[in-house]
Order: sequence, then structure tokens, then C-alpha cells
Amino acid sequence: MEKSAPNVPAWKTSSGSQRSNKPSKVEHIESSTEKRILTGDQELDRVLGGGLVTGSVTLIGGEPGIGKSTLMLQLALNIQNKRILYISGEESEQQIKMRAERITLTPKADCYILTETSTQNIFKQIEQLEPHIVIVDSIQTLHSAHIESTPGSVSQVRECTAELLRFAKETDTPVFLIGHITKDGAIAGPKILEHMVDTVLQFEGDRHHIYRILRSIKNRFGAAAEMGIYAMNSSGLREVTNPSEILLSQRDEELSGIAISATLEGARPMLIETQALVSIAAYGTPQRSATGFDTRRMNMLLAVLEKRCGFRLSTRDVFLNLAGGIKVEDPAIDLAILAAIISSHEDISISSKTCFAAEVGLSGEIRAVNRIEQRISEADKLGFDRIFVSKYNLKGLSQEKYKIEIMGVGKIEDVFSALFG
Repeated sequence: MEKSAPNVPAWKTSSGSQRSNKPSKVEHIESSTEKRILTGDQELDRVLGGGLVTGSVTLIGGEPGIGKSTLMLQLALNIQNKRILYISGEESEQQIKMRAERITLTPKADCYILTETSTQNIFKQIEQLEPHIVIVDSIQTLHSAHIESTPGSVSQVRECTAELLRFAKETDTPVFLIGHITKDGAIAGPKILEHMVDTVLQFEGDRHHIYRILRSIKNRFGAAAEMGIYAMNSSGLREVTNPSEILLSQRDEELSGIAISATLEGARPMLIETQALVSIAAYGTPQRSATGFDTRRMNMLLAVLEKRCGFRLSTRDVFLNLAGGIKVEDPAIDLAILAAIISSHEDISISSKTCFAAEVGLSGEIRAVNRIEQRISEADKLGFDRIFVSKYNLKGLSQEKYKIEIMGVGKIEDVFSALFG
């Protein structure tokens, strides 16, 4: 006696066996803008490229205890006029309820909690509930009956992600996946996991600091270098709309070894405090240490100071720190780092109303950086008196519309003579 085949949801079957696509000329394809859902979280919306795209799959990675589950639960509780399904394979319903009570007093969303690890059971509940957004915490805890291996294995993670990806694309339902990371900082599981999803976000920060950074690593629907900043407090994560204020310390007096740099993270200008300490090497071999900045690039800048400017730093310990615990890769921070190092070496303070935005080349030249108008506008808005930029950035720049004094320089010597005389 033959058994009838069970009804299998569309997202579990291969679409390739059902229909055959034909090639189309580029000019015949109709362009359309993707539909986006505003989450109510301005930082998350910015990092996603203007909101959550329907049918997209977003992977969020980060260290244990950094706040990934808190961020996603906040999203689930606060987004309005949407039915949310929060699937947890790590916590019980009571644990999630306790966190929800701590995060918000009056949930605005239609939020449902499901504690389940089997993808077959999850899809049964999804069919009945028909949620508008699905959140999975975490992808490493799920297992599919189609694969005979333990949850968290390479094959299980790949298969579970593929099933959720098919579901998202077939039903136009956005899916968030929380992912564990390895000790090296990479998302655990096969690298293909990051290739499969539409967006990869990294949630960073030091558990000993209150600030958290949501960074876009990959985004098919927006810029892949955006950043959002949150402050972790007893009632969850709070959005930080003006990061420059938290990255600039409030000093009562001028101190040596501190310089302010106008940097960019994605499309977002920020002013960040660069701190340097130069001291005599007490143990023979000089120490070189940088927090939030590439140590190899710092060594290169120190070599430029030795060769081009005559500062003898080979016998000195040099320590560098970027305030706020964030990491910066923008080359425009070079000039501020050199200014902070010389300020500490000579023990002469730099005015707290002076900032820098320029890259430094190996021959000691001051190189132009991109989007200089945004950097100058941010410094102008925060009340700085002058900003040092490359003279090659001044071409086509209207200085009349800024209150801040714009100093165009070509070599490191020009900067030091203007600062220290």
C-alpha cells in the first residue's frame, strides 16, 4: 500500500525542480526598490541601510554576554504593527520573560516566544502563526532531521541556514540569525554561512565598558561600512545618536599626549580622542602597544617621525589608545596620532579646540582624505576652532561657510611648527 507524500512547505523544497528560469537582457529587467520595514531603532536602521528589507536574512555575531540577545529582544518588543516570532534554543521562556520585563515596561509589539531547536517543529509553528519577522537565537543550537549530526556541526549549521533562507525568500519574511563567534573573533561554523546570508553584522565592545558598536561587515542592500553605537545600562541598550560626545573626554585642563581626529565610519562622521604616552624604555627593549589601532601602522608612523622629522623614538616606549574602546581603520587618523605622540614626547599640550583629518605618507607628506566636507562640518558643529587637513583637500572647498579655521598643510614639519612653534 502506497503512502501519500506529506504536504511539504514551499521553502523546504528546491525551487529549481519546480520552474526553469530563462536568461534576460539587462535592459529588459525592470528595476525596483526593495521594500523596507522601519524597526524603530535608528542605529539598527542606519546599519541595515535604511531599514529591514523584506525577505532578507541577517546574521549577527558577537562575543558571549556582549548583548546580542538583548538587542534582538528589544527589537522584538518595540517594533510596532508587526507579529514577531522570537525563537530561542538557549534560554527558557521564563528567562526571556525576565529580560523582557527589565528591558521595557510596555511592549509595543505583538511578540511571541518559542523555545525550540528542531527546524521541523519551528516551521510547523511558523505556518500556524505566520509571523512578519523571525528571530533565531542562535543558529548553532538548531538541528534539522534531514542531517544526521549534532547541533552546531558544520553540516547542521549549513542545512538549518539553508532552510531558513529558503523560507525567507519564498515568503518575503525577514529573518535574524544570532551566531556564536570563535576565540579569533570570526563567526563560528562554515565560512559559507556568511556567503549565504544577505547581511552580516558584528556586535562589538568591551564588557567592562558600557558602549557597544554594531558594525556592518556585509550588506547586499546598503553600505558595508556603517556603524551604530549603543550604551548598555540596567534597562537594556540605549541608542547613542551623537557618538562624538562620548568619544571626547571632558577635560578641565589641557594635557599633553591628546589629539582629536575627525574620522568617518561608513557615512557617519565622528570626532575621536587619540591618546599617546611616550616614556623612556625602562627594560632595554622599547614597548609598542596600541588599543583600537593597528600596531603595524603605528610602527610605520613612528619610523616616519624618526626618518623625516628627526625625533629619536627608537629608545622610547610608545603607548597609544583610542578613547571609547572602539577600533578605527580610517587612515585620516594618522595626523592626530603623530600630533599626540609628539605632544607627549615634548610634554606640550595641544588645544582641545584643535582637530586633525589627514593621512600621512612614508615621505612625511600630508595626503588628502575623502569626504572632507563632512569631517569639517562635524568639527564645526561641535565648536572646534581649527582643523588641520591636507592642502590638496582645499581645492574646491568653500571656507566661508564654516566658522572653523581650516589649516591646509603639505608636510609634517608644517603641522609641528604651527602647533609647537
